[in-house]
Amino acid sequence: MKINQLKKLLYGFDENLHFEYDLKKKNWFNIGGRSKVFFQANNLSQLANFLKILNNQERIFVLGAGSNILITDDLFDGVVIKLSKNFSNITLLGEDIIIAGSAALDKSLSNFAFKNHLSGFEFLSCIPGTIGGGISMNAGCFGKEFKDILVSVQVIDKFGKVMTIPSKEIKFEYRKNNIPEDYIFLSASFKGIKSNQKEIEATTNKLKSKKEKDQPTRIKTSGSTFKNPISQTDKKVWELIKESVPLNQSFGDACISEKHCNFFVNKGNAKFKDMKKLIDYVSEKVLKKTGISLEKEIKILE
Repeated sequence: MKINQLKKLLYGFDENLHFEYDLKKKNWFNIGGRSKVFFQANNLSQLANFLKILNNQERIFVLGAGSNILITDDLFDGVVIKLSKNFSNITLLGEDIIIAGSAALDKSLSNFAFKNHLSGFEFLSCIPGTIGGGISMNAGCFGKEFKDILVSVQVIDKFGKVMTIPSKEIKFEYRKNNIPEDYIFLSASFKGIKSNQKEIEATTNKLKSKKEKDQPTRIKTSGSTFKNPISQTDKKVWELIKESVPLNQSFGDACISEKHCNFFVNKGNAKFKDMKKLIDYVSEKVLKKTGISLEKEIKILE
């Protein structure tokens, strides 16, 4: 649909609606062009109304913290939806159930659990994303994943229908699940274990220290680029990259992190094509050397 048509269709959302919106500052890579439409939803009723009116006539992408995405420099021909801070509330239900909005940061949920003497959430302090993104890819680290603490998730489909899905009905695998990709996560409930605050803090600090030691921080990177190929080898993906690729390889300002070779870095003004070329190059080199086909963990929006 052309922009003029969309302006007429969505005229009632002017305050939260932007056309040809710059996405470069909305992701950790600091790479990207514009989106045909950018919509920030203030609340559930507004989001549902927007989706009903749009009626699945455009591609939709929900943007979280932007910590695990590479965005095209060309115009994204679709609608990017961003959930406002109103979707980031975190509350306690009973003694050991936490309800978190999908826009809440993973580390915020970890901190909330600590304050309420609940363990099981320590690993979230090391994941730089939102709850919605974490559920979407069953994010995890240090032997724990979202599936281990999830009770249920509330979603809305592309036509504005809201549903609750118990975790027992979701098939989780390594970095994925069977929830339809066009569902938008609204909130989720999690179950913790009552524990001593000092023990929770000690575990959290231990994980944070390990992450700080092993992974690059405070630079233009987007987390793990490839998934560990657990069904094909016992080796971690960084080991496969290290033995297959010259680690000083770069394309423009897109390069491989010196600290962790599964992290790719924009060391200045890398373009989408530079980072995409580096990702494809590493994938091809690993396949040629080891026979293992790598699957991307990072999401590419083009």
